[in-house]
Amino acid sequence: MFVLGTAGHIDHGKSVLVHALTGIDPDRLSEEKERGMTIDLGFAWMKLPSGREVGIVDVPGHERFVRNMLAGVGGIDLALLVIAANEGVMPQTREHLAILDLLEIRQGVVAITKKDLVDEELLSLVRMEIEELLAPTTLAGAFTVAVSALTGEGLPELISAIDGLLESIIPRKDMERARLPIDRVFTMTGSGTVVTGTLIDGSLSIGQEVEIAPAGIKSRLRGLQMHKSRIDVAQPGSRIAANLVGVATTQLHRGDVVVRPGWLKPTTVVSAHFRLLAYQRRPLRHNARLSFYSGSAEAIAKVRLLEADELKPGEAGWIQLMLDRPVAVVNGDHFIIRSSTDTLGGGRITDVHAKRLRRFRSSVIQALEVRERGSSEEVLLSLLEARQPLLLSSLASTSDLPAAEVESVLVGLIEQGRVVSTGQSESRLLFSEPGWQKLIDKTVGLVREYHNRFPARAGMPRVELGNKLTVKAQSPAIIAGLIKQGIVIEEGLNVRLPEHRVQLTPAQQAQADVFLKSLKDNPYAPPADLIPEADILSQLVAQHEVVKVAEGVVFSTKAYDEMVELVTSHIKTQGKVTLAEVRDMLQTSRKYTQAFLEYLDSKKITRRVGDERILY
Repeated sequence: MFVLGTAGHIDHGKSVLVHALTGIDPDRLSEEKERGMTIDLGFAWMKLPSGREVGIVDVPGHERFVRNMLAGVGGIDLALLVIAANEGVMPQTREHLAILDLLEIRQGVVAITKKDLVDEELLSLVRMEIEELLAPTTLAGAFTVAVSALTGEGLPELISAIDGLLESIIPRKDMERARLPIDRVFTMTGSGTVVTGTLIDGSLSIGQEVEIAPAGIKSRLRGLQMHKSRIDVAQPGSRIAANLVGVATTQLHRGDVVVRPGWLKPTTVVSAHFRLLAYQRRPLRHNARLSFYSGSAEAIAKVRLLEADELKPGEAGWIQLMLDRPVAVVNGDHFIIRSSTDTLGGGRITDVHAKRLRRFRSSVIQALEVRERGSSEEVLLSLLEARQPLLLSSLASTSDLPAAEVESVLVGLIEQGRVVSTGQSESRLLFSEPGWQKLIDKTVGLVREYHNRFPARAGMPRVELGNKLTVKAQSPAIIAGLIKQGIVIEEGLNVRLPEHRVQLTPAQQAQADVFLKSLKDNPYAPPADLIPEADILSQLVAQHEVVKVAEGVVFSTKAYDEMVELVTSHIKTQGKVTLAEVRDMLQTSRKYTQAFLEYLDSKKITRRVGDERILY
């Protein structure tokens, strides 16, 4: 399925020509019919001699409605530039053609309308003017045909030219990330909310769960139509109407995008390559506030020039656009910049989730150039260098590459050691090799510093390491990868460097010696006031010097083993034992006896039955 978009000056006969070609009047608003002027987007379709169907977006030609024109031409495959024979090239002819050129529309045909109003001499002059106008644009050499919508002269040739152009256009690939930029929202009786647009980058099907970006509204596709016929699946490049469940028309706006849930994250900062139109009279200055258009979306943007303080007419350069509201765009999308009265220029988005970049930095410009013209490998590596770690799904969505190609390229990069992957399936985190090495160096430094501060501790808590690495949400996968590579060793909820061994300071060792002596002197009633600080006690437990049975109750391992032997031997001969009997056996207090027996219960050595214990 393909989409054709009209372009041209007001009153040059665009809508009349569409009506003559299709039998459908694209002017749907009563005001349009009363004034005889297209104000908003109109839609039609036709079946060509080859059997192909083409959707048609008819745009307004008046200078006041260029913003409406921009909402319709973003998804077209070929252009129909309309120029009236009796007037020739006019201001909006030039502006519309400039927009098509900036959007890199490379297929198109020129219809010279109102042929019946001029003679051959004037018609020849108009042809020459058109040829000169098209020469520096993407539509240079486009087929031109003179027509009359009233008499039908030239229409068969025009239809044949359109059909021939479609023969050479490669159908849009299904990149498995469907986007439907909304250009119209309305209510249909019996159905509810309906939106229309040109489907790009993927397919949609009835019953599918969807999300409306940038607001993040969840919905489901109740129905799909193409050319007023119901369809079950819409393919990329189709002009469709989608019936949405559970969404009010007041929640939706032109410029919103229907997508699969989760993959498209709105942005307010983009990096891009921009060209200022050569016929502009003034330069574009740094920090200018202008209107930004991409697809059917519109926003106010502050333009940051990264290489100069101003761009002169005809010049191109790298810019950042700071948008006043979120828009749902992806890398590779085209955009247009306008003042309140005129189209100034446009280009392609290179980074949709850009950080604020420093100006006049050659390294910044080189990185942007790699993303614009580099190979798939270079693009992915550049994205990783700028923002890592990245989830696999995030990397696929921020590049303008199909998901399958991203997967394939990553396999090679991982095998070459240029990309490091940690985690599982969709939760996989990706680093460039330098980025992963930088993380390793930071981890080793943080854990070594922790060991120096707390030499008596087994290791650094994982949670603390994750916080200091500033990767809280991703820390489990990252730390698992560090453990797998042997960078750190797992110690319960802690991690340590491979060479780390717990060491007590002389003062700590002295404290431990005093405590161990007190346990030897009072094996079954150890004094609580001599229990050392937590780090020392943990080390004594790890070295099997002591057993901590409860808070404030610690026995030497030798005494604990003797106590266990006494209790279990008694139960084996008597079948049971009471707390009082254990207390008397050990000649200690109830406090120590109760803590000891409850610890045996927790270790499943004994089991309490009423006031007695039996073997587990």
